[in-house]
Amino acid sequence: MKPQDMKVRIVRFGELKPCKTAFIDAHTPGSDKKENFTIIGGGVSESPDQHVHISETPGFNIGAAGQSPRCRNSLHDHNTAEAFFVLKGRWRFFWGRWGDAGEVTLEEGDIFNIPTGIFRGFENVGSDYGMIMALLGGDDAGGGVIWAPQVIEEAADHGLILGDNGILYDSKKGETLPQNVTPMPLMSEKELAKRGEPKTADVVPHYVARYWDLTALADKQPAKVIGPDAILRDRPGFEADFITRGSILKDRYACDVAEVLMPVKGHWRLNWDEEETVLAPGDTCLVPKGIIRSLAPSMTGEAGMYRVRSTDDPAGKTMTLF
Repeated sequence: MKPQDMKVRIVRFGELKPCKTAFIDAHTPGSDKKENFTIIGGGVSESPDQHVHISETPGFNIGAAGQSPRCRNSLHDHNTAEAFFVLKGRWRFFWGRWGDAGEVTLEEGDIFNIPTGIFRGFENVGSDYGMIMALLGGDDAGGGVIWAPQVIEEAADHGLILGDNGILYDSKKGETLPQNVTPMPLMSEKELAKRGEPKTADVVPHYVARYWDLTALADKQPAKVIGPDAILRDRPGFEADFITRGSILKDRYACDVAEVLMPVKGHWRLNWDEEETVLAPGDTCLVPKGIIRSLAPSMTGEAGMYRVRSTDDPAGKTMTLF
C-alpha cells in the first residue's frame, strides 16, 4: 500500500459533485431542486450525468442527497437495503403506497434503516440546505429503483420517461426511446397489494436510532447500530457501529474487511502507513482491509462517527420485523 493511496480513498464534503438529473422526478415540481451524490460505488442513478467519486465497492454503496427546504424525494423502493443518517438539517421520512402509512422526523446524526418492500420518500423540513447520507446494500445497489406508479406518471407529464432499461429519456432535450426500449411498466394492482403498509409504531422502534441515544451508549465502547445483534437488528449486507471519543480504541487496529468512516460530529485524526489526515463531518473514507490504522478525535468537544463494514449476508436484503 503506497502512502498516497489514502488520498484517493477519501471524498471530502467540500469536493462532492452533485447530479441534478439523477432520477425520474428531476423535473417534477417540489423535487426538481434536489442534488444526488454517488460517493462509493455506482449507486442507483438513472442518469449518465452522475459522477462516481470512488468506483471501488466494499460490498455496499455510499451516496447522499442534498435538498433545499421543502424539497422532496419521491416515493420509491429498492431491491436491497437502504439506510440513511442525517448529516445536516431536519428531515421527514414517509412511506406507503401513497406516502401516508407512517412517518418519522429525524435530526442530525439520527439513522433510519428503512425496510424493503415499502415505498418510501423524504423531504427536508429544516430551514436551510440539508444533507442525508445513504448506505445501500450490495455491490450493485440492487440494480436500480422501483418507483410508485404515480411518480412515473407525473414525471412523464413533465417530460421525463424511464425506459425498461433503467435509463431516463428527456423529451425536453429532444430525446426519444430507442426502438428496442419501451417505457418502464407500472406496477399492477396485484403487485401493489403485496407491498407493506406498516404504521409508524411498527417501524420506528425497530428501524430508527437517535443520535443522542447512540452517543450515550457509546460512552465506553462502540455502539452496535445495524447488525444481527445490534440496536437495529438486521442483516442488510453491511453492519454499522457508532463511536465517540470515549469508545474509540486507543491502540492501532485492522479489519479483515473494508471499513468506511463517516464522521457526524467533530474532527477525527486518521493515520495509516505513516500518512496522517483529518476527517471532518461529511467526509467519507474507504479504508481497505488489512490496513493498520489509528483513529482519534483531533480536538476537544463533541465527536461522533459511523463506521460501516461489509458482511457476507446474501444480496444485502433488509429483514422484515413488522
